[in-house]
Amino acid sequence: MQLLDLLLQREAIIGFAIGGAIISTIGSYLLRKNSTTNPNTARFIMRTGYAISWASVGIFIAVGFLSGW
Repeated sequence: MQLLDLLLQREAIIGFAIGGAIISTIGSYLLRKNSTTNPNTARFIMRTGYAISWASVGIFIAVGFLSGW
């Protein structure tokens, strides 16, 4: 339960959003034509970043519904 409380804090949610944005930006950078990285790997990295960002949005919405006004 202590881990759940940690994940539902504002700082953690913002950290997930920023971390996801950084990861997806790295994936997008690796997807360029001149990159030596496998395109499937770069897409996986980019989609993982998107998933982390969207998870933070979902958690933010859930915390808004669960919080007492």
